Amino acid sequence: MRDSAEFKRVAAAAALDFIHPGMRLGLGTGSTAEAFLELLAGRVAKGLDVVGAATSERTAGKARALGIKIAELDDLAPLDVTIDGADETDDALNLIKGGGGALLREKIVAASSRKMVVIADHSKLVKRLGAYALPVEIVAFGARSTLDRLERTLAEFGYKDVTVTPRSGPEGLFRTDSGNLIFDCALKVIHDAPSLATALSQVPGVVDHGLFIGLASHLIIAGPAGTRILEGKAS
Repeated sequence: MRDSAEFKRVAAAAALDFIHPGMRLGLGTGSTAEAFLELLAGRVAKGLDVVGAATSERTAGKARALGIKIAELDDLAPLDVTIDGADETDDALNLIKGGGGALLREKIVAASSRKMVVIADHSKLVKRLGAYALPVEIVAFGARSTLDRLERTLAEFGYKDVTVTPRSGPEGLFRTDSGNLIFDCALKVIHDAPSLATALSQVPGVVDHGLFIGLASHLIIAGPAGTRILEGKAS
């Protein structure tokens, strides 16, 4: 029986059809995105000429090690296409991302791209977002007061008594590549993702959050029933 790692690789392989010579790519972060990097490197080794903007220092390092050219986003934007994974997605291509701690740069890169192709195994496709805890990135200054505002905003949307957990790293609190903190919000079910995304973005101290609304143009889902490609409003 094939496992999720195999399905991730199948989805990643299908994403190669979106890549053409001379493209400027956004390169995502996470296990599925890394599967894509490995497959892309095989094409690059055979002469495919592309250059990428990485969504994290980890991705940049892995891409360079694989022989994929990396440049700064500001030198490449607008990008032709970003290939990235998701922690959850619904069939409208609303996403939860940020499990790897790179949500801010992932969102900036996605917003700087003409297309965002999301690759995932079938377990990531859900009817409603929220079973995966929603990451919210905040600045370290005044973190306690920002957390209070965040919890009040969640309560106003009906998410009362939500467990909001600071993410831990190897040396205490997890720090993003930009030096910020991440709090994971166990919402369980998100009823109106676009409205919640707008509200969270207005909380002072919140840098960004893991709700990606209207950014994904295509979703490639691989599972036991085969591989499907869904198109979103951004296509």
